[in-house]
Amino acid sequence: MTSKHELRASMRALRKRLSEVDNEAAERAAGHAEALPSGQTVALYRAMGSELDTDALAVALHQAERRLCLPVVIQRDAAMIFRSWAPGEPLELDAAGCPAPLPLAETVTPDLILTPLLAFDAHGGRLGQGGGYYDRTFAVLPDAVRVGFAYAGQQVERLALEAHDMRLHGVLTEKGYRAAL
Repeated sequence: MTSKHELRASMRALRKRLSEVDNEAAERAAGHAEALPSGQTVALYRAMGSELDTDALAVALHQAERRLCLPVVIQRDAAMIFRSWAPGEPLELDAAGCPAPLPLAETVTPDLILTPLLAFDAHGGRLGQGGGYYDRTFAVLPDAVRVGFAYAGQQVERLALEAHDMRLHGVLTEKGYRAAL
């Protein structure tokens, strides 16, 4: 059986290849924004490395008059907070080195959280980077709808989940939105 470490390494390589061969995937995924579950305040993320870029999706959701926010890591071993944000507003690096809204931005609670991932399955399983930021955050916001944002090619047959892993409600890819089984 493949270890989580080995699976993460292979899925990082796969995601990198997917990002290199399909630079229109994020735009196509954003075209399915209306299929996302309802939620007035939507948390996105700022893509790093080969993560599926959220820029086009941010614009689509902003135009649909959904309020946007981004996660902010204040403490590395705690749940993230979310600050209000709109496309074009300035960002700074948070405690984890990720682009985040400035401290003067309003802290909000999202109804819908879009999360990056390395792999997902049809049953809501999600393999993240391994830092636990999203799992800790999902645990303190259990009512938020959890949606992966990924390349369709990142889907695997079945992920082995641990007790602390919270399932996604669905995944948005360049092929559309699909609710978890």
